[in-house]
Amino acid sequence: MKTYTLESEIVLPRGIEEVFAFFSDAMNLEAITPPWVQFSVLTPAPIEMRVGLRIDYKLKIHRFPVRWQSEITAWEPPHRFIDEQRRGPYRLWIHEHRFESCPEGTRMTDHVRYAALGGSLVQKYLVAPDLRRIWAYREAQMRKRFGPERREPAVV
Repeated sequence: MKTYTLESEIVLPRGIEEVFAFFSDAMNLEAITPPWVQFSVLTPAPIEMRVGLRIDYKLKIHRFPVRWQSEITAWEPPHRFIDEQRRGPYRLWIHEHRFESCPEGTRMTDHVRYAALGGSLVQKYLVAPDLRRIWAYREAQMRKRFGPERREPAVV
């Protein structure tokens, strides 16, 4: 199974506690996910984050409805958490969210290791461009909420 990596880093001009609280609230995913994905959290609120928690979502990928379930496999507030897909559109999806205090506020780093269904052509022409668009939208929403600093995501 061929795996790919998406790396993204952004410095947000806010304290680590505030930034971590926002990103560790699963309901905020709807606010930072593009409308064309039609993303919604199915797990009833409030969702108390912890290792072992499973969260269910629904979304659309190229107009096809998809169910997604992720599990929190690491929970280290306010510095790090990991969600892993248990059911969904990828063969593998492991998303590590890291938070670090810095002089400008909080450095947030996303590291996603994933494997696409359908092989390298699907990865090259559908998955990688989709992820770039989704991450660009996500970071634009973060800038609106927290401030202007931004770095480009890299899909390898």
